[in-house]
Amino acid sequence: MNVGFLVASLFLLLFSFIVFRIIVRHDYLRKDKVSFISLLLEIAVFGLHANSIYFFIPEKWPELPSLSKNPLIYYISLFFIISGLIIVFISMASLGYFRTMGLKVNELKTNGLYKFTRNPQIIGYTLFLMGFALSYPSLYSLLWLITYGIIAHLMVLTEEEFLQKIYGKKYQDYCKRVPRYFRIK
Repeated sequence: MNVGFLVASLFLLLFSFIVFRIIVRHDYLRKDKVSFISLLLEIAVFGLHANSIYFFIPEKWPELPSLSKNPLIYYISLFFIISGLIIVFISMASLGYFRTMGLKVNELKTNGLYKFTRNPQIIGYTLFLMGFALSYPSLYSLLWLITYGIIAHLMVLTEEEFLQKIYGKKYQDYCKRVPRYFRIK
């Protein structure tokens, strides 16, 4: 097992906890929005995670990771990547930049993809990452995806507290109707 990857992953998880559960949470609870510093720290968290793939792929940074040479895995990976990007772009476009940054909170977004999941961007980006993980099947890929899941969940928990504070009962009712990520029946 690559010790550098494990150390980097543990550092990233600790950094993510500090960013989302302490710094960003403080901004939301005290300022009702994300500060510029918090925004930069959030971008840093996801940027560091995205680049941690270079610990276990053959390409060297800044080359983009290639997809599998196996045609079946290639097309499955490509399907996940494209599907994920489409979901991310649709959800972000319908939400809007200012609302994404906690700056425009005059109404709760509950239509479009938000009728099916409270976090379509997380679902989309997970599919995107899964496409690359499928091209590099290994324990590292699995840990890379799990690390992203933990980071994203820390962010979601922080955002949910903020939305609960802003929208109260309306947000509670929305949470009862729509799953956090996806419905398991």
